[in-house]
Amino acid sequence: MNKWIASILFILVLFSCKTRKTVEQSTEGKDSIQVEKPKNDKPIDVGENVYDPVTFYEKVYIHPQFEALKISSKITSDDIKVSPLDATIYIETDKKIFASINFLFINAARALITPEGIKAMDKYNKNYIDSDFDYLNNLLNVNFIDYKNLENLLIGRTFLTIKGRNSRLTQNMQGYQLASISNIKIETGETTREYKIVLQYSPDYDLIQAKLQDANSDDSLEILYDGWETYQNEIRLPKNVKIIIKGSKNSQILLENTKFDFSRMDTRYSVPSSYKKIEIQ
Repeated sequence: MNKWIASILFILVLFSCKTRKTVEQSTEGKDSIQVEKPKNDKPIDVGENVYDPVTFYEKVYIHPQFEALKISSKITSDDIKVSPLDATIYIETDKKIFASINFLFINAARALITPEGIKAMDKYNKNYIDSDFDYLNNLLNVNFIDYKNLENLLIGRTFLTIKGRNSRLTQNMQGYQLASISNIKIETGETTREYKIVLQYSPDYDLIQAKLQDANSDDSLEILYDGWETYQNEIRLPKNVKIIIKGSKNSQILLENTKFDFSRMDTRYSVPSSYKKIEIQ
């Protein structure tokens, strides 16, 4: 059990490079987690063009705001031998994401993500990471994750903008589909990648599926949302978030959000001097 904690960090989208190989070997030959996709996640047939898209764009890009959100969640992953795990994910809008992972009621790992970067510590193995978002993008096989995109991804809000002449918005009985007509080029630092992007929404404008396919490789990232409910101030949040990574890396992660609380919480994070820093390569 001395290595399973490191895989928890991936659930926070923070996998440790040093221990990932060991975790994958420990699950070799094991079936991936079997989690049903949302009932409404089947591809939407191309419908009629939406000739008045203003309301659609307002609904999917402009949302009621909150200052703080605490999510109680159970996490299942085919990279974790012991699951589901109990997690608390706390968000202060535009400021920080704090996460705490418990195993058998013992706090085993913590993470703190801010616009400046990512910090996480593994209390079992007594080590930690301190990195920027390049690390996270490499783990997910993408290059567009920054703080705000991650925050939006976790709560089911549209995390990429597709508008203008390079997009097609259609509607039918199943809802809406917003897709890139040609590949979307995303430049971050010295890295440039192109993606085919398809976003599916329910008739009520809830994000159901986001799929990004790399134009020059088999790498893809898919996020599925369901169980949408309305909370205070008309805030819509999903009960289930499933992340599927395919290509040069393969993984599936399911977050089952059991409770949403809009109160503030303590986000104490400090690394003991005896902990060893994991160098990112």
